[in-house]
Amino acid sequence: MTAQEILFQYCLRMGDTHNVLAHRMGEWCTNGHILEEDIAMTNIALDHIGTSRAWLIYGGDVEGKGRTEDDLAFHRDERSYFNMLITELPNGNFADTIARNFMFDAFALLYYSELANSSDETLAGIAQKAIKEAKYHLKHSSNWMVRLGDGTEESHQKMQIAINEVWRFTGNMFEMDDIDQNLADAGIGVDCEKLKDAWMSTIVNTLKDATLTIPENNYMLTGSKKGVHTEALGHMLAEMQSLARAYPDAKW
Repeated sequence: MTAQEILFQYCLRMGDTHNVLAHRMGEWCTNGHILEEDIAMTNIALDHIGTSRAWLIYGGDVEGKGRTEDDLAFHRDERSYFNMLITELPNGNFADTIARNFMFDAFALLYYSELANSSDETLAGIAQKAIKEAKYHLKHSSNWMVRLGDGTEESHQKMQIAINEVWRFTGNMFEMDDIDQNLADAGIGVDCEKLKDAWMSTIVNTLKDATLTIPENNYMLTGSKKGVHTEALGHMLAEMQSLARAYPDAKW
């Protein structure tokens, strides 16, 4: 792969990650259990859309084939998507959503704090904006982790079940392949393996406050960097892309 192709692929991975999570959070619109949370989760969805756009716009520029962020978001199938597996998990109940988001939010804040030092000015700029949002996202999800985990017997049980279910998808966030390593070595990308200890510290401390425990199962699912996903992504993309595919020449 050329340097241009490597950077393009890197942009797709993070652009897809935020795009998919944005859609998942958008599914909560009008479905929140209280008005304040309905609004909060919709705003989080908008944050992820904005970050996704930044990555995909830059990716289109790097690719140099005239594809826009809409082309990249709405006209690729699931095998051509490279989002982190954790972001495509269905919302489930509120505890499931909070567990998924918390695990990703803790990673995202560390990731963008490192990417802000990138020698690529565009990526550094994306990171600097994303850090502010990631701080709020982590505060939101971690607060709910504690409120639910250290709440009623039922909320504690649901939160622990949610953690147990999402845990096997967390290892995917720290995977490094040749593309990641190439850009990390060049001072452009982030060495995600080096983030894991700090991430684990955040997870352990929050779960302790929430009276929750880390699952003992260390089996981790992988494959997203090669376009291998859970069955949930195909169903989600069919819905997300339906309008753009039905009217491919529409102008908004």
